[in-house]
Amino acid sequence: MNRTTACEVYRRLLEHYPVVDGRRHFLEFHNPFETLILTILSAQTTDRAVNAVRDDLFSRYPTPEALARAEPEEVEPLIRTIGFHHAKARYIVGAARKLVAEFGGEVPRTMEELQTLPGVGRKTANIVLSHAFDINVGIAVDTHVRRVSKRLGFTDSTNPDIIERDLVALFPEEVWRDINYLLIRHGRAVCTAKNPKHEVCVVAGLCRYYREFSGGEE
Repeated sequence: MNRTTACEVYRRLLEHYPVVDGRRHFLEFHNPFETLILTILSAQTTDRAVNAVRDDLFSRYPTPEALARAEPEEVEPLIRTIGFHHAKARYIVGAARKLVAEFGGEVPRTMEELQTLPGVGRKTANIVLSHAFDINVGIAVDTHVRRVSKRLGFTDSTNPDIIERDLVALFPEEVWRDINYLLIRHGRAVCTAKNPKHEVCVVAGLCRYYREFSGGEE
């Protein structure tokens, strides 16, 4: 897909899923530390499940210093309802300990430093930089972004790193955060993994998947 068509897809999605009060995220975080911890917890589970444990977790461990003093076994009961809670308890305690030991208790503001924290890969780092610090060095690629990007024709790859490179080449930097938000919204509401709702899709006529498999024309 060329940039002109990609930007028309962006325009239509933004019109259909307007950004309200600047909110482009789905997790209930209020500071960089919460952004980091909740994003680590959100891997391979729903945002709703993560938001449900938020209050109990941060009422007990409101700061990196408090969480760093905990043992993973103490944290596990607070996050038991989310997927992979044993590993994630280790990740968030380990991340808090590293924040305290190496970063003065502050969440770092670079991709490279963030990826030294347990449980943090490029997707998580992109989300933290964007939502905690308004720093956009790339586009976070989750399961929705991957699926919708491939179907639309933004990319031919299923590899998150390649998809990210393809997306940042298509779109100007000032809309990178919007792209992540819009593709997630569209993937949840319309371009679902099974039975995508072509009949209500505002970008169907621009979509490679719709053209190739449904024979549709705008």
